[in-house]
Amino acid sequence: MVVQGEISDVAALLGDPARAKMMVALLGGKALTATEMALEADITPQTASGHLAKLLARQLITVQKQGRHKYFQLHGSEVAALLETLLNLSANIDHSTVKTGPKDPGMRQARVCYDHLAGTQSVALRDSLLGRGILVEESGQLALTGAGLAWFKGRGVDIETLSKKPRPLCKNCLDWSERRHHLAGALGAWILSDLLEKKWVERDLDSRTVRFSDSGTRQFSKTYLEA
Repeated sequence: MVVQGEISDVAALLGDPARAKMMVALLGGKALTATEMALEADITPQTASGHLAKLLARQLITVQKQGRHKYFQLHGSEVAALLETLLNLSANIDHSTVKTGPKDPGMRQARVCYDHLAGTQSVALRDSLLGRGILVEESGQLALTGAGLAWFKGRGVDIETLSKKPRPLCKNCLDWSERRHHLAGALGAWILSDLLEKKWVERDLDSRTVRFSDSGTRQFSKTYLEA
């Protein structure tokens, strides 16, 4: 059972401005080095190492060594969901002065949320899948319908393999900019991978933004948004 002290410890870790910037940088899903995270937080590499050690101790991040470098990532989708929730909460503190979501229009339209698509396009995707009966929502939970199972299989999705993963097949994720839910879970991750593989979208090198090409926008709309 989680006790009050453990909750306050985690809150204190995420409440530090430098550590918060480092964690949000990892929300893009890419593995980063200590040097890269120090640049994100505008601190020295030595200071970053101290912060990373604390985050590792609480299992908020993971580390993998490859050659001479160590690469850090978030400790799974639950930590990513917590960060996205905190971004939503912080932007909702004062509606009169705070504009929700990122300022960059491109990031508002489409960005990476750990391993799935977020932003205007992803919210539209979820709405379309629900409207066409591919997904159904009951008591706030998403589920794949029989028609949806056939629809995704027809697009090459191995539903049986995805269903064995230790995460929901599909779930709601409250969108930071849109204040509505987008699609997360194993299917959400598959769709983002599919968009990248087909080169309908391209990731920015220095942000979470993903940008649709003109043809990618048309193909995405035809495949995922149109009835």
